[in-house]
Amino acid sequence: MDIPSQKGRIILITGATAGIGRVTAQRLAEAGAHLFLACRSEDKARQAIDEIKQRCQEKGCPNEAIEFLKLDLASLDSVRACAAEFLARDLPLHLLINNAGLGGIRGLTQDGFEMHFGVNYLGHFLLTNLLLERIEDSAPARIINVASKAHYMPDELDFDILHRSTKTVSGMPEYGVSKLGNVLFSAELARRLGDSDVHTYALHPGVVASDIWRRIPWPFRSIVKLFMISEDEGAQTTLYCATADQVADDTGLYYDSCKPKYPSRLAQDEALAKELWARSEAWTGL
Repeated sequence: MDIPSQKGRIILITGATAGIGRVTAQRLAEAGAHLFLACRSEDKARQAIDEIKQRCQEKGCPNEAIEFLKLDLASLDSVRACAAEFLARDLPLHLLINNAGLGGIRGLTQDGFEMHFGVNYLGHFLLTNLLLERIEDSAPARIINVASKAHYMPDELDFDILHRSTKTVSGMPEYGVSKLGNVLFSAELARRLGDSDVHTYALHPGVVASDIWRRIPWPFRSIVKLFMISEDEGAQTTLYCATADQVADDTGLYYDSCKPKYPSRLAQDEALAKELWARSEAWTGL
């Protein structure tokens, strides 16, 4: 898809060293955005930044405004430090893309949450809220939560299991719960923002052949691969929600293949979204 000029826009994207996050960052950099890549590995982020700059140069659209922020979503302290580092720059923030995610990794985060839930959902909940005032001050602005059609999998949201280590071998049920959290969060955030000029979007990028699946055990990994699309294809819906004029007035919707789609029954439960928000505020100390 054609990306309109992003000159003058400041964008923060999590997890941009590989996969659809890397493709998204590359396309936005080529369009002239000032990018902050918030990543866990500084070495991988620095390498990605150098390669993005080099490709921009080769395409005749040089862009040196690409910076690194340290962020480990498995640590709420790291999330707070990342937000503080960005806010200290006293810059506007026109677009936040909560892209980072993991799948098939068992265990607990540093703060005692199931790994998928803590990284894919709770870390992004905290990061967004810490940056929200700056985003509102920078409006018109957008907030994108990269979710998944896996959010259709859960038939309930059991809050008790969120403090326990990953139970299943594949981690897919836990992954689905974390992505349900993303969709509930995006919709509730839209309701809380009301008529402001900050719009939120949750989306399914497609089942993308990226590093997120590398730790899912065999044979689950081989089954997943049958339905995979390329990273370039997977970035399209993110880029559409991030830049397209057609969605400028939309907010709180769930997108799939660059089109709005009804999310799951649970994802449309406003009472559940409010409860998740209240619990998340307590968990993160907001």
